[in-house]
Amino acid sequence: MSDRKTESHKIKDFSRRNFLKNIGASAAAMTFAGCGEGLAGSRSSHAGRPNIVLIMADDMGYSDLGCYGSEINTPNIDSLAEDGMRFTQFYNAARCCPTRASLLTGLYPHQAGMGGMVKKNKPAQPGDSPYQGYLNNKCVTIAEVLGAAGFNTYMSGKWHVGEFRPVWPRDRGFDRYFGLISGAANYFDITQTKAENVKRQMAIDDKPWTPPREGFYMTDAIVDNAVKMLGEQDGKDNPFFMYVAFTAPHWPLHAHPEDIAKYKGKYMGGWDKLRKERYERMIKMRLIDSKWKLSEPDKGVADWDTVEDKEAMDLKMAVYAAQIDRMDQGIGKIMDRIKAMDAEDNTLVLFLADNGACHESGPLGFDKRNNGVACGEADSYMSYGRSWANVGNTPFRMYKHWVHEGGAATPLIARWPNVIKEKGGLTRQPGHIIDIMATCCDVAGAAYPKEYKGNQITPMEGKSLTPVFKNVERKGHEVIYWEHSGNRAIRAGKWKLVLEDKNKWGLYDLVADRTETNDLSAEHPDIASDLKQKYDVWAKRCGVRERKK
Repeated sequence: MSDRKTESHKIKDFSRRNFLKNIGASAAAMTFAGCGEGLAGSRSSHAGRPNIVLIMADDMGYSDLGCYGSEINTPNIDSLAEDGMRFTQFYNAARCCPTRASLLTGLYPHQAGMGGMVKKNKPAQPGDSPYQGYLNNKCVTIAEVLGAAGFNTYMSGKWHVGEFRPVWPRDRGFDRYFGLISGAANYFDITQTKAENVKRQMAIDDKPWTPPREGFYMTDAIVDNAVKMLGEQDGKDNPFFMYVAFTAPHWPLHAHPEDIAKYKGKYMGGWDKLRKERYERMIKMRLIDSKWKLSEPDKGVADWDTVEDKEAMDLKMAVYAAQIDRMDQGIGKIMDRIKAMDAEDNTLVLFLADNGACHESGPLGFDKRNNGVACGEADSYMSYGRSWANVGNTPFRMYKHWVHEGGAATPLIARWPNVIKEKGGLTRQPGHIIDIMATCCDVAGAAYPKEYKGNQITPMEGKSLTPVFKNVERKGHEVIYWEHSGNRAIRAGKWKLVLEDKNKWGLYDLVADRTETNDLSAEHPDIASDLKQKYDVWAKRCGVRERKK
């Protein structure tokens, strides 16, 4: 298969109107790619190597950014795309914990010990099993590898790959840490348990920390501490790696009133109308192919005409949009700090999401509140539900947790002025979350170890994205695999085999039908069988559990 590599266009005005006009033609075919060569001269000195900033959103859909077709205002993230490039076919591991493990280690989740969800209680004996629920000793993190190569390593945000010592960020290579050790939490007050009935843990470096009950908002705190760490880095000769892991826009729906006000009333047209608008916009932006049908609304989506309290549902989507808006504002502050350090040109910035939009708790989401407060306030605890999530994943099927495109496809934006020269473009080259470690090692000139602290390390699975940044076709990364909670898939070239329901597999041609609407398994049983055999070999190698019949 051939690939026209990167579609690049110099976008003078990144407003949506001119964005639509200036984006160029899309490539027709796809290839999987291999490990790229290191950057010329990057290994000779600290001064020649880039800083790396890795930013991750939580539970955000493929179409939830302005530069990916959304109506939500994301000018700072859009600016990263304007100055860099967007991937149209990048994948995560379809759920928060597995994705974060893969991102940090360059391995499939099972190989790092995170085939399932995080384990909250410390085991009597440390383990190395595929589903143990915390990072094992057979993997290394980006922070450990880059720290050994002379980088300062910082993290601000959600960890969620080990809730007990010694698997906190400081235990796994980060020099400085601020954030949420555990999963989703009240944005205003993590001690609030009336609605969520669960204890959450935050930390500064290696010490537990409880934020004040007044004046705290999770997204702002993550940003403020990232900016503070950058201030500590300013003036140092060695490069830095910073991982910023937002909890936004994961439920609960909590946002500042002034941000909510920007969107309240804008969603009264309902989810079907908004989904069609995004689909049409994405086609004009060349993010998707017009021959791909908009997948049918999920069977769990409500009929908007029958929703009794439309204003309540409008408000839920407005709060969700406000959460993304606030995250975008924070990214602007981080980029301003990098500019002030005169580090902008030689800093690789990567932005992506951990999984697709979240369907949890039915068509309209869950609705828990204390004292009758409105959605968005600290004493509310709500999600926006399956119907709005179906919009977030436009034009794809399914959601977080599943490994259809709606669950596993993520935006990926890369900005690196010293290397990415054809700015504002799209690349059709596929990639996977396992490639982030390989990319960091490549651009940093860092050696991925065979042994670390006396433990044999599982060889890295990912391949560097550096050739893609330089508009070169990658070689050797031909197959990608998924498994989470029994949901399974394999992609090889244009073909994707995905478990549809229990023991039924569906086969899709992603060049002709990336929205997975036309199952070709009956027409091409030989291809389906071959992919299933490949999947079984991978599953056995990585310790994937047998699926219950």
